[in-house]
Amino acid sequence: MIASLTGEIQSVQSNSVVLDVAGVGYFLNVTAALAASSQIGSVERLHTALVVREDAMTLFGFSTVHERELFDLLRSVTGVGPKSSLAILGALDTDQIFDAVASENDEAFRSVSGIGPKTAKLIVVSLAGKLRVPSSSSKGSNGSDQIVAALVGLGYSEKPARAAVLEASVGNHEPQQVIKLALALLSSNSRKEKL
Repeated sequence: MIASLTGEIQSVQSNSVVLDVAGVGYFLNVTAALAASSQIGSVERLHTALVVREDAMTLFGFSTVHERELFDLLRSVTGVGPKSSLAILGALDTDQIFDAVASENDEAFRSVSGIGPKTAKLIVVSLAGKLRVPSSSSKGSNGSDQIVAALVGLGYSEKPARAAVLEASVGNHEPQQVIKLALALLSSNSRKEKL
């Protein structure tokens, strides 16, 4: 697989660029935002995903590894192909995708052209617990997003985990104390539901 390419931008279209790497021009499908920010003659490093089908081999380019990982996760959802995945990444940034999945907000995905209500709901359900917290996220100064991700990794659902962390964070406790309080809250809530 081709993981990344570094070369000079030869041409730019609305959703694609041609990257000259050692005399070979690679045609890359990209988001409109990436195409708009690309300038002919500039040297760029793009992270890539190669999609192989019976009738074609298609390269997709991304400015960050995290975008490429999101692209692959989106493609893993039933009914979401590479073009739809690229459309989602073009319409929503990585933080918006993370937030939409974390808050079970399928409406964010329905706003993307070509994504219907059933597919939007399937994206939210399929990606729950699979997304890494974006490292560029400015939210959660006490590490609350990382704590939520850890709780999801332990098997808790994202929505109750986020609510427990929010409640446990009141008073600006140290992260270790927030984790203990959140686990206690989740455990208590779990016992109440069983009664």
